Amino acid sequence: MADGNLTKPTAHCDRAKPRLAVLIPCYNEELTIGPTVAAFRAALPQAMVYVYDNNSSDRTAEIARAEGAVVRREQRQGKGHVVRRMFADIEAEIYVLVDGDATYDASAAPDLVARVLDEDLDFVNGARVSEAVEAYRRGHRFGNFILTELVRGIFGRQFTDMLSGYKVLSRRFVKSFPAMSRGFEIETELTVHALELRLPCGEVSTDYRERPEGSLSKLSTYRDGARILMLIASLVKNERPLQFFGLSGVALIVLALLMAIPLVETFLATGMVPRLPTAVLDVGLVTVGVLSIFAGLILDMVATMRHEAKRLAYLAVHAPGANNGSA
Repeated sequence: MADGNLTKPTAHCDRAKPRLAVLIPCYNEELTIGPTVAAFRAALPQAMVYVYDNNSSDRTAEIARAEGAVVRREQRQGKGHVVRRMFADIEAEIYVLVDGDATYDASAAPDLVARVLDEDLDFVNGARVSEAVEAYRRGHRFGNFILTELVRGIFGRQFTDMLSGYKVLSRRFVKSFPAMSRGFEIETELTVHALELRLPCGEVSTDYRERPEGSLSKLSTYRDGARILMLIASLVKNERPLQFFGLSGVALIVLALLMAIPLVETFLATGMVPRLPTAVLDVGLVTVGVLSIFAGLILDMVATMRHEAKRLAYLAVHAPGANNGSA
């Protein structure tokens, strides 16, 4: 006879702690990489900290190794190349991606990780909050606002600081992300990927500090801003081809109609078309516009199939903690 005092097994079991990886891409950050590694090791003692040195000419790699980080190298120059290599090489359940410039608040990392686990999210963005002018220069702040609003208007309004270098990602996001960027535009690509696949995402405000004296930002306001703008245009072309080619086609047709108004008026009054080159140009513009619209329709079907393939690749990877619980 069973003992009535025996406790019944509970249906819910706490998840085991997932494997955490802190990913820090670095280039010539000997003044800041030590404090960054130390801060994240203290904030996430269970995590492995990886520093990928991107051809630094200073002591970045040596200092990171002395602080207890696993140091590896990526020879192709550019943050996008480094992130792509990190995502391919490192196995974990949760990834904390952060710059090595000691400007991001490591103490916020546990809350960002908990947000991913508690709400079953795949992407949590650390939105920068700072009162220090030197921490977030006016040109960078304005450029970030313009580019973020552009992405919000096209792809979705879920994030307020698209270019933040502080993000927490799930394994299924990382292993299904087809990174193509070479430089600092990687943050834009990460954000658009999350928005286009309609992944469960979140954003948390985090403190943002100025760099230590003597440490210089590698971000160029105009050069990298132009690259990000070009990437956004490319992403619209690839992800929203009907909008890109359809609107272009409609614009060409409208231009042709406006140019044709004087021709029609002259023809109705005289029965003649004296400006034949303009008439030929109008016909050409309408033809190209119609072809552009049809190209958008065809490419939109291709983009839909690409989105489905990405979604299937995403679903093929288990969710955070899915294999850690017991039935």
